[in-house]
Amino acid sequence: MSDDTIRLATIGRILRRRWRLLAALAVVGALVGYGTSVVFPPRYTASASVLLPGQREERELLTQAEIATSSAVLDRAAAALGWTAVSGGKLRDRVSATAADGNIVKISGTADTPERAQRLSDELARQFVTFAARIAGDNNTAPDAAAGAEALRQKVEQSNRRITDLANAADPGQTVEGVQARTELEKLRTALQEAMKKLDQAGPATSTAGMVVMGPAARPTGEAPPTRTQLIVAGALLFFLLAIIGHLAAARGNRRLRTGPEIAAALGSTLLGSVDVPGERPAHRPTGRGPRAWIRRLLGIDARWDMPTPRVSGDEAGGRIRYRRVCERLRDQLPAPRRLLVVVPDGDEVARRAAGQLVAEAESGPLLRVVGVSVTQPMVPDRGTESGALVVLSAGSWTAEELAGIAEACADARHEVVGAVVAGTVRARPTRSAGHPPDDATPALAVGSHARGGSV
Repeated sequence: MSDDTIRLATIGRILRRRWRLLAALAVVGALVGYGTSVVFPPRYTASASVLLPGQREERELLTQAEIATSSAVLDRAAAALGWTAVSGGKLRDRVSATAADGNIVKISGTADTPERAQRLSDELARQFVTFAARIAGDNNTAPDAAAGAEALRQKVEQSNRRITDLANAADPGQTVEGVQARTELEKLRTALQEAMKKLDQAGPATSTAGMVVMGPAARPTGEAPPTRTQLIVAGALLFFLLAIIGHLAAARGNRRLRTGPEIAAALGSTLLGSVDVPGERPAHRPTGRGPRAWIRRLLGIDARWDMPTPRVSGDEAGGRIRYRRVCERLRDQLPAPRRLLVVVPDGDEVARRAAGQLVAEAESGPLLRVVGVSVTQPMVPDRGTESGALVVLSAGSWTAEELAGIAEACADARHEVVGAVVAGTVRARPTRSAGHPPDDATPALAVGSHARGGSV
């Protein structure tokens, strides 16, 4: 198949000729999406925000978000909720925490009802704040550290009083030694005060003790994605795209021959010409009956979509000239007048009608008899009164292997393939006077059945 199978014109042809099938598949995809939404019940998501006071770096906020979804917090939240068959491990897939702007950690919980989602988010936020405060020692979990900090403050106060006493006891005069002593003592006092200030700022109690839950989580009013509507639309769109891709892949892998030289080469013969057949009904449309045939016609898949749009035919005289030229080339190629078999593949309606018209135009030339040949098991009558075969077929219907099988069947029946004729459909002109018989009407043909003596 050539590269034109991926052009936009090809996709447009698929949409025009397969719109019923595409619409049916889209409906099936929508039903699959609806079934998926029934199997997986709707979910609701609620979010609670926790404020972290002070100046925070981005890494610290990410660390707090990880702590909010840790197993320790989830286990405590699951125990506090008391839901049946819901543990901290099962909550892991239902919760998330993200660091937002403004030193805020946003905690989200998903559940099957809005009420449960709201309660889950609130409980997670509460357990997160409690756990973080417990780590920092805010709930007296580190009394030794707190006692040590208080003792250090008392020592610093005692040192400040001692420095004051030393400064007062120093030489009250204006000697150089007294001034230097008082200056050194003041520097020592200032250093102690700055150290205590930094200690207070860096203490664990001040880093997390001020975490605040910014109100209860808002109760969700809509489903969390994917919603039922989204699943239905996604299913319809997925099946529609898969159908388009399937058509393009089938067209890419299509090995049917489309040009006259390729067909003649597959038959091992020469191309005698191309003829036109008025399109009375869509080409390559089988005429079967039964439920399957009715469904195929309903979906529009009983006719091939990859065939080019038939062109508008010229006048009838021009169409008959094509047939006459083929007959003339056939007479020129034969060394003497003789009878020939016109081999037409079974199921090729266009080729059958072209063969009938060719027989009508060859009344003054070689005698032609039309025979139908199965492509799957080709069988050609043995050589008798006819000595030669003329293959008539439509373009884009058969592969090289199928045509090679027909050529081998002709050779086994001792018929030389004298030429090939390619038939194509055209749109006939609508105007015609009443009572005037069409010039391309085909007479009754003697169509031979699959005679004995051939081989596959």
